[in-house]
Order: sequence, then C-alpha cells, then structure tokens
Amino acid sequence: MLTVSFRRLPHNPDLPLPAYATPGAAGLDLCAAVPADDPLILPPGERALIPTGLAMALPPGYEAQVRPRSGLALKHGITVLNSPGTIDCDYRGEIGVILLNTGKAPFTITRGERIAQMVIASVAQAQFIEVADLPETGRGAGGFGSTGL
Repeated sequence: MLTVSFRRLPHNPDLPLPAYATPGAAGLDLCAAVPADDPLILPPGERALIPTGLAMALPPGYEAQVRPRSGLALKHGITVLNSPGTIDCDYRGEIGVILLNTGKAPFTITRGERIAQMVIASVAQAQFIEVADLPETGRGAGGFGSTGL
C-alpha cells in the first residue's frame, strides 16, 4: 500500500482527510474548505478555485488526478474545469479544485461539501530523442475520426 503524507492548513483544522468510500473505490473525495459562515455561490457559466485546506507529499513516480464527482455533474452541472487536474509529486502547496458551473442555476458550495475526487496514479517520465523518420504503422498519420469512431 502506498503512503501519502497530508498536512492540514490553518483554514482546515476539522475537515476529514481524503478517504476511500468503499473497498473498491479508485477516487478519494476532496472537501471544500470555504468558511462555514460564508459559503461560495457559483453562478451559471462561472468558475472558481475552491480551497481544500490540505497539502500533500506524493512519492516520486506518482501524481494525483483531480476529477469531477459524477453526482455533482449529473444533478447540478458542476465539473472540474481542467479535468483531470494534475498534482505533481514535487508540489507542496494547497490542493485547489477549479470548479465550473455548467448548469442553469447558481450552486452553493458549503464547508465540508465533497467537491471532487482525487485518484493517485503512477507516472513514467520519458526521454525524448529526435529522429529523421518514425516507424510505419497501419494507422499512419490518420487522426480525429480516421478510425471510424
């Protein structure tokens, strides 16, 4: 099992740490660390950076992907704008979530609300080399619908 260290920031002394909701879950819920007495209202068509009040240290060779929660997307049109957002292993700042309201009504984000999910994934870094020619394939340079899909 991979160990990831989290640090609470001053505006999050009380919210739960990310946790898997079920034994087979891939994503961990991230909660909004907005002030309890000042919820954030996200109007239709607008975006906002929502704080989580958490920072973390991922091991080298891993990233965290921030993704929308399906229930918020379906019921309210709330999505993660840069989905998936990538948190690199050497980032130590606050985890923030860029939410976009694609719905028709304002959406209120309250303290502790589950706003996104985070998936930890392994990554490989590549070494790039320049060549004069690339190996041939059956597909070649066909793209953007060339396979009939």
